[in-house]
Amino acid sequence: MSWHQGPLAGFDLETTGTDIERDRIVTAALIRLDGDGRAAGAQSWLLDPGVPIPDEASDIHGISTAYVREHGSPPATAVEDITEALAAVLRADVPLVVMNARYDLSLLDRECRRHGVPTLTERLGHGPTPVIDPLVLDKHVDRYRKGKRALQALCGHYGVRLDGAHEAGADAAAAAGVARRIGAKYPAVALPSPRALHALQEEAAAEQAASFQAYLRRTGDPKAIVEAAWPLIPYQR
Repeated sequence: MSWHQGPLAGFDLETTGTDIERDRIVTAALIRLDGDGRAAGAQSWLLDPGVPIPDEASDIHGISTAYVREHGSPPATAVEDITEALAAVLRADVPLVVMNARYDLSLLDRECRRHGVPTLTERLGHGPTPVIDPLVLDKHVDRYRKGKRALQALCGHYGVRLDGAHEAGADAAAAAGVARRIGAKYPAVALPSPRALHALQEEAAAEQAASFQAYLRRTGDPKAIVEAAWPLIPYQR
């Protein structure tokens, strides 16, 4: 049985911005799905990140600084709970689906360090695996397709319903749905082992980064550095 026919867990963050070293988690969701795509469990978190949420971030996910200050959990407690929930999924060898995993998992790693709680890597004793990233997979199986590859665009392309874009639970479930559709459509990635798929994505992500770096040298900023590591950007002291 291929990974796309079995249980999956979808994970998503909504944050204060896009800088993994500086920005903070506002909401998180972990959705467990059984083999036919039905919800088998869900956890969600609302955090008071301890810093103001910029208007441009609130405009995307709809959550204000005032709201999280009244209703949000302390960030250290929530980050501990989120990270342990992900560790439990990966210890059970259930694939963790994360759209643009390089961003979400790296930002979570930095939040752990910021609040002095064990990182996902420290809890597992190794890097997070098996992870499935619909963004990496889609670029791998359909490299030359034109157009956007954000989650909403991928949902439209693969016929996956997305109710409430930029709500962490909806995005997590949709990402898992996209991953499952890719696995069903493309035999090249319908591998029986999620860990084999994880290794394939590590190679694919590095190739995609190298290709984009070459593109920037030709057409953009030749000094820009494109991160090749996946699914976690290493922490630089």
